Amino acid sequence: MTELTAEQIKNILQGIKIPPQPQILVDLQMEQVMPDPDMRQIARLISQDVGLSGTMLKFVNSRFFGLTNKITSIEQAVSLLGLNSVINILNGLSIKGEMTDEAIVNMTRFWDTANDIAMVSATVAKQIGYHSPDAAYSLGLFHNAGIPLMLSRFPNYNEITQQAYATPYERIIDTENRAFNTNHAVVGYYTAKSWNLPRTICEVIAEHHNATSIFANKESKNNDKKTLLAILKIAEHICGNYRVLGQQTVDHEWEEAESDILEHVGLTTIDIDDMKENFGELGVAV
Repeated sequence: MTELTAEQIKNILQGIKIPPQPQILVDLQMEQVMPDPDMRQIARLISQDVGLSGTMLKFVNSRFFGLTNKITSIEQAVSLLGLNSVINILNGLSIKGEMTDEAIVNMTRFWDTANDIAMVSATVAKQIGYHSPDAAYSLGLFHNAGIPLMLSRFPNYNEITQQAYATPYERIIDTENRAFNTNHAVVGYYTAKSWNLPRTICEVIAEHHNATSIFANKESKNNDKKTLLAILKIAEHICGNYRVLGQQTVDHEWEEAESDILEHVGLTTIDIDDMKENFGELGVAV
């Protein structure tokens, strides 16, 4: 994305305040850029946040991650996964904790769906051989971070969202732009950017409602960002995002881009149906 001035960004955000990055992630990212990161110090930093470290251990030991042996300590997790993967996972896990508005924290169905999308994204990434399932997981949790921020700023946001999902042949963000002069994808992008998330993840967040035009372009077939976007769109569809956010029975966005997305990752509609069945057995609402 083109770099904008502070004033332009302020206009885009329409009075929305981006939550600060948690101190633990600031500390970890500082350690990450050191010539020789101290893994024990990193494990100690994570372990100080009991809630975050517990959630992280629960994730890496889940069936979705598919490890043979159970991990019992943060030090083991850091040693096995590596610093980049750990930071990707923690970025995703931290976003809910930084949403201080009680109404946002209580958006149970929204957070549950984000968690499902993250888990499915990580699993699809592994299935198609994508090199970074943890990045897919972080993207799944973080990609709609702009939604609760929009909701806290615009009381009628849910109503506009339902209109957006009900409209075929138009991007969801176009409906939002008309109503609010901004949209959740761009708000999510600036949130991810201010948290120093990897550039690829930030850019996919910005583009995640442009799938139709991105996949219609057959150039750069092996583009990393394009594959990550494909994984996210598959996970959103499998988890019924259009039902949860849009209150719709048809996933118009998926119908438009489905064949191009599946062609890009080498999957078929039968594969998607099998995934829905398998994830349903794992307790993911499909």
